[in-house]
Amino acid sequence: MTRALLVIDIQNDYFAGGALPLWQPEETEARIVSAIGRARASDDRIILVRHISLAPAGLFVAGSTGADIRKAILDAAGNAPVVTKHYADVFQETDLADHLAGVSELLVTGMMTQNCVVFTALSRAAEGLRVRIVGDLCTAPTETVHRIALNALGSKVEVATAVDVWA
Repeated sequence: MTRALLVIDIQNDYFAGGALPLWQPEETEARIVSAIGRARASDDRIILVRHISLAPAGLFVAGSTGADIRKAILDAAGNAPVVTKHYADVFQETDLADHLAGVSELLVTGMMTQNCVVFTALSRAAEGLRVRIVGDLCTAPTETVHRIALNALGSKVEVATAVDVWA
């Protein structure tokens, strides 16, 4: 079984000083950096995702520092491919499917739980894959929103922890 760790939108705009700081972004980032190390040790594929807005202002504006993937994530992921998206669903109008050739299990992590994580995990393009959300490797604007989204996702796809995945 080949797995891929999908790391969605760990970008500066979601951290202090950014356009939309989330709940515990630094802690989530640190857990994801650790998970990337475990994924690499397990020979899991790692795919980074970056959202670039088509709007001239606001969140993730092309060319802005807010749209940059965090340095710690880039450093941990090494030469992992970066998929650029413009919509919540990472599959929509991207080359993600090309990076998933031969993959049977997709581990979904990132920002924001209630948006890009949900839309990607529930995408029709993910049908045929075992999709697992790694809940402790995701975050949202508030803890309540994060927990509600994970609870709702749990009725549709498996929600695991990093310990469950790399036990």
